[in-house]
Amino acid sequence: MPAPHREHSESLSVAALYRFTWFDDCAGLRQPLEQLCRKHGIRGTLLLAAEGINGTIAGPSAGIDRVLAHIRALPDCADLDVKMSTASTMPFHRLKVRIKHEIVTMGQADLDPRTSAGTYVEPQDWNALIADPETIVIDTRNDYEVAVGTFERAIDPKTASFRDFPAWFRSERERLLGTGKPPRVAMFCTGGIRCEKSTAFLKQEGIDEVYHLKGGILKYLETVPAELSLWRGECFVFDQRVTIGHGLAEGSHALCHACRRPVSAEDQESPLFEAGVQCPACHAERTDAQRASYRERHRQEMRAAAQGRAHVGAVLVQQPDDGAD
Repeated sequence: MPAPHREHSESLSVAALYRFTWFDDCAGLRQPLEQLCRKHGIRGTLLLAAEGINGTIAGPSAGIDRVLAHIRALPDCADLDVKMSTASTMPFHRLKVRIKHEIVTMGQADLDPRTSAGTYVEPQDWNALIADPETIVIDTRNDYEVAVGTFERAIDPKTASFRDFPAWFRSERERLLGTGKPPRVAMFCTGGIRCEKSTAFLKQEGIDEVYHLKGGILKYLETVPAELSLWRGECFVFDQRVTIGHGLAEGSHALCHACRRPVSAEDQESPLFEAGVQCPACHAERTDAQRASYRERHRQEMRAAAQGRAHVGAVLVQQPDDGAD
């Protein structure tokens, strides 16, 4: 994978943020927010919808502070949920501020996490909850995220998209919960936003005792020491860092620019891995013509990186609209 273009010699701040609220005029909010981000050299993705705001942005610390102050001044956003980390290089190629139907797409009408989400559990209390054999632990993230790392005892729904979660739960409900009184259910995701919706969904489905990790995996990895952790592996993030570990340190995975799946250090040693072209998971999914095209693109990216400039044709790591958090 080519090295990301270096924008600053110092570390950059990365802010993963969301807030469920009510916006009457997303179009009126979008332009000032985008202009402020561009003014301060901020890149990443911000999604606006009637139900609130969601996204991850990166840039100089002072610029991030200005943008966060602006967002906190929006209606009912004073308590904006933000997870901060750092990156040695700019993890995004460009800025996108988009208006969507949902800030995290589940496709369930009349679901309002502001009033019906589950019970928050602080990171320092999470281990006791999920270690209890009476607790059902569910990872609400996509399959390729779970493959990189998850909590002990967590159930992997093997969903390709967050919008698949309701159908999965309804089909597996009896097997998971039985037919008597439902047990406790604890759910988690990267930053917390998918759990806001998934716990609200379970409560709408009649499950009363539903819990979710406050601040998500990111807050857990930031605050719980590695020696006490029940997390195994690394955590996938939707930017050029690919994965992070305890203390929010940058992880060991690369990104396959053909399929956008994370690639472990072991898989990078596979004869089926070719940087910028294919990985063991997708080598059979591409034609020779596609591989030739990827190979040429990779050559151009490497040349641009050697010259210290960004390659405008690079395939970017983007936050998918269905569930980045």
